[in-house]
Amino acid sequence: MFGLLDTLKMGAGLAGGLMLYHLYAVSIGYPSAAREARAGYVLLAEKTTAEAKTAEMERQRNAAAQATEEHRKRLEAAQAAEQAAKDTLETEIRGYEFILSDKNRACAVTAADRDWLLRH
Repeated sequence: MFGLLDTLKMGAGLAGGLMLYHLYAVSIGYPSAAREARAGYVLLAEKTTAEAKTAEMERQRNAAAQATEEHRKRLEAAQAAEQAAKDTLETEIRGYEFILSDKNRACAVTAADRDWLLRH
């Protein structure tokens, strides 16, 4: 039916066809290999994105904690300064009242005046 020469021609044709397909697949890229590479890249990109988001959230949390701590320190300092100013004012008022009482003079400052001075 087929002779030796026909078999060799079919074998050469098959080998040539396989070689051409292989060259085509290598130059274009195997679809499955490209799909796998893209899938791996997508997973890597998602992982990198998640890590970046986590790092950014942690940075923001740390910045907020630091800002809150600095605000608390400033508030405490402002309250201490306000209390010191009130104490100084009270001391000055008592000193002035003591000087007036030594001279047997009355203070014309009423409680309302004193409250106004404390607030301003």
